[in-house]
Amino acid sequence: MTHEEEIAHLREENQALREALSQALTRIEELEKQKTPPPAFVKANVKKPGAQEKKPRKKRDAKHNHGRTRMVPTQIVEHRIVTCPDCHLRLGGMSLARVREVIDVPPPPPLEVIHHRIFHGWCAQCHKWHEAPVDLHAEVFGQGRIGVRLSSLIATLRTVMRLPIRQIRELLHTLHGFEVSIGEIVEVLHRLVAHAQPVLDGFKATIRASPAVQADETGWREDGLNGYIWSVSTPTFRYYEYHHSRGGEVVKQLIGEAFQGVLGSDFYAGYNIHEGLHQRCWVHFLRNVHELKKKFPQDEALLTWAKEVKAIYDDAVAWARLAPDPRLTPRAQHQARVAQQHVFEQGLWKLCHPFLQEDVPQQTLCKRVGSFLPELFVFVTVPGVPAHNNLAERSVRPLVIARKVSGGTHSPKGSQTRMGLASLFGTWVAQGLNPFSQCLALLTQPVNDNMQGRLF
Repeated sequence: MTHEEEIAHLREENQALREALSQALTRIEELEKQKTPPPAFVKANVKKPGAQEKKPRKKRDAKHNHGRTRMVPTQIVEHRIVTCPDCHLRLGGMSLARVREVIDVPPPPPLEVIHHRIFHGWCAQCHKWHEAPVDLHAEVFGQGRIGVRLSSLIATLRTVMRLPIRQIRELLHTLHGFEVSIGEIVEVLHRLVAHAQPVLDGFKATIRASPAVQADETGWREDGLNGYIWSVSTPTFRYYEYHHSRGGEVVKQLIGEAFQGVLGSDFYAGYNIHEGLHQRCWVHFLRNVHELKKKFPQDEALLTWAKEVKAIYDDAVAWARLAPDPRLTPRAQHQARVAQQHVFEQGLWKLCHPFLQEDVPQQTLCKRVGSFLPELFVFVTVPGVPAHNNLAERSVRPLVIARKVSGGTHSPKGSQTRMGLASLFGTWVAQGLNPFSQCLALLTQPVNDNMQGRLF
């Protein structure tokens, strides 16, 4: 084929490709016009605003670029090199190249078994045997053989780590070679709580004297029978008791007849027995509002009502965070808070009153507002009182988990011990203290009625 013939052939082939491309584009255009819209359940692609405008990543501050902080070493091992590994020439300019940190636990120590050999002697004049005086309160409490450190460890594993008794027994045997029965471990816990009873009484007295207390209750089983754990909490104290009853008289037993603070709770009727200042939990109320919105998503009146209720709550929380004019006297500030509480109460009542007699989804919640209106905005009047009951809910959570693990207790003494341990360790954890160290200090120092409420 000559050069001219090859050029002519290529031109014909190029022309054929152009015609095929033109036909394909025409067909695509026809198909685009005939394209059916997507089904209704398919969401349209929406370009996120600013998706193309990514901000450059902010450089990390140089002071944070030092990695993990090294721990204080308990042992230093130096690795030195004297001669060159290649030519065996003696090295000079020796300096520290790097430090490699290795963290490990020492081998489990064997148990420390101490035999106190107590001698006695015969008095020829008194005709009596006299023993050498022994004071072992710093080593063991009661007449048992388990020392205070091991007792504190057992109580910590049981309460903080929520280990079952059998697992504690197995751990002591595996790590320390200590053979102990389940009954002996249980008896150690019983004696510990009995020893700490004055401290527990002090916790209860401190809570009764607090300006604000939150209460809650949850189910518990004792010897297969249903009962209830009652808790009263402050930011730094926890106290629990087991009762067979869920009646309001238990509230009086916990906070006392002379309680002058603010009681925070949910809307359970058992708390109605308290006649003083009372703050009901807004989180429970708003949660019920949200459940109504999910159940009736097409009810525009309900959605509007819910939005306005939430707005009143948000305004009240924002106002409570701002103190009245500091130039006012304390009495005038209190009067300003009381007046603002009435404003929020009137606003909420205005929203709920029209639905009290109507058959609407929000009728029940509106009736609840009518019953508890004076107890919904106490947090506006009393500084430091939260609008919710979250502290009490979090306080009973460890025992709820323990109930799911163990199923409850087997005797009244077991319930009393479980509640006592929860009160002690819950208080220590709430105060940011080391629970093992605090338990050890409690057992090594004599406790009497004059030391009620003291923290070690």
